[in-house]
Amino acid sequence: MNRVIAIANQKGGVGKTTTAVNLAASLSATKRRVLLIDLDPQGNATMGCGINKHALARSTCEVLLGECTAQEALVEVEFGGFMVMPSNQDLTAAEVRLLTMSAGREFKLRQALRPIREQFDVILIDCPPSLNMVTLNALVAADSVMVPMQCEYYALEGLTALMQTIEQVKGGLNTELQIEGLLRTMYDPRNNLATEVSSQLIEHFGDKVFRTMIPRNVRLAEAPSFGKPVLLHDKDSRGAVAYLALAGEMIRRYEQSAAPL
Repeated sequence: MNRVIAIANQKGGVGKTTTAVNLAASLSATKRRVLLIDLDPQGNATMGCGINKHALARSTCEVLLGECTAQEALVEVEFGGFMVMPSNQDLTAAEVRLLTMSAGREFKLRQALRPIREQFDVILIDCPPSLNMVTLNALVAADSVMVPMQCEYYALEGLTALMQTIEQVKGGLNTELQIEGLLRTMYDPRNNLATEVSSQLIEHFGDKVFRTMIPRNVRLAEAPSFGKPVLLHDKDSRGAVAYLALAGEMIRRYEQSAAPL
């Protein structure tokens, strides 16, 4: 099955990019064909894959504006086994240009991905930490949304706003959009608040909450400075093991629903 998953949360610092890069590497390690799309002007996912965001011939900016095809913008990750559609600060200009378009601006990414969807088992989209036109393009292009979040009070408030946005998109622009799952990141079981919020998430969302929890981990934090997913930086670290477990959990879910990745 070809699946497009947007990794979104308008709250910054919750582990979206960390999840996008490391889940791409982990799914690739299970022999899935993976594409990671960096839709954040900061280009952190691009840099985290060892790609120089300052030296891009083509990026998601050109793809969204129709100045090149999605295929032309793809870059292979060295040693990673997956492809990246990179991004840099030029994407901010694309956001402005999209806002000036009178019709069809929400569908640019979906249309661009249509010719290459069959090439990949999984397409992951790393969204910016805001609900803007670029994020809306990701939600319209996606089959489902994965929500990384820290188990803290303000995260619950942000989650409510995101769920409302997803319902609005589902109500008109993308009726097939689903919740892929909620992922608890930077989790510390010694923190009583984290445990309490985690319990509330399970109470409200049930099996939509991934069993896998991503721990606070030094190796996860330092891997981007080496331009590598943590799996290639330190495969035995708790962070690497956790993202492999997440990939395994996702695959089992699809197999149980008779829709294997």
